[in-house]
Amino acid sequence: MNKPFTDHFAAVATHYADSRPTYPPDLFDWLATQCPEHTLVWDCGTGSGQAAVALAPYFDHVIATDASPAQLDHAQPHPKVQYRHVPAEDSGLDEQSVDLITVAQALHWFDFPKFFTEVLRVLKPGGLFAAWSYGRLDVADAAVNAVIQAFYQTEIGPFWPPERQHVETSYRLIKCPLPPVPTPDFTMQRDWSRAQLLGYIRSWSATNRFLEVKGYDPVVTLEQRLTPLWTDEDQPHRIIWPLTLLTGRKPD
Repeated sequence: MNKPFTDHFAAVATHYADSRPTYPPDLFDWLATQCPEHTLVWDCGTGSGQAAVALAPYFDHVIATDASPAQLDHAQPHPKVQYRHVPAEDSGLDEQSVDLITVAQALHWFDFPKFFTEVLRVLKPGGLFAAWSYGRLDVADAAVNAVIQAFYQTEIGPFWPPERQHVETSYRLIKCPLPPVPTPDFTMQRDWSRAQLLGYIRSWSATNRFLEVKGYDPVVTLEQRLTPLWTDEDQPHRIIWPLTLLTGRKPD
């Protein structure tokens, strides 16, 4: 029996679709070069379809799955992308049919043994598995960054689900059964206004959990702390996230 699915993002699906940072284009260039064939991708835990749509130019077809109906309701349409509401551990895909399996910022929610059994079942010999996560953000402005880090650690920290530990440890605690593939270093960077950064913080599952438990929006008080430091709300600040990949190739 699969691990029960808890939808941590149903209440913040709109914020998630609108406010999550985009992945670097060179990540998708690299993934495509690692695949001997370019027929089918399975983007698992697709959320709003950000990675699925980015992969579409490189492959004939993308199957994008998620266990959250609310997330799929906000998914980006694309003629090459087919969205399906199924769990990660039971994709419904044919055996040895997939050239590439991607998991963008979602692997930590899965039942690892059952999911990797499914990966081994559907991935073609020589096919690539790649999951990535991005950790805690850094703001280039030191004063603003200090406020954000304190908010993350002290105020929001207790409200993260237990699975968040895998993001904090850069997926090092997750054992992939496939031989690893050396990967380049990738970084996400965005120049965001104050409102864009606050919208991103509202997309965190911990922010929603705080609101449910405490009964008030912690981002309102965060904005009050930021305003004296970020007086021009439209002036962008550089935001940086490290990107960590967990990869494996199925032996031929």
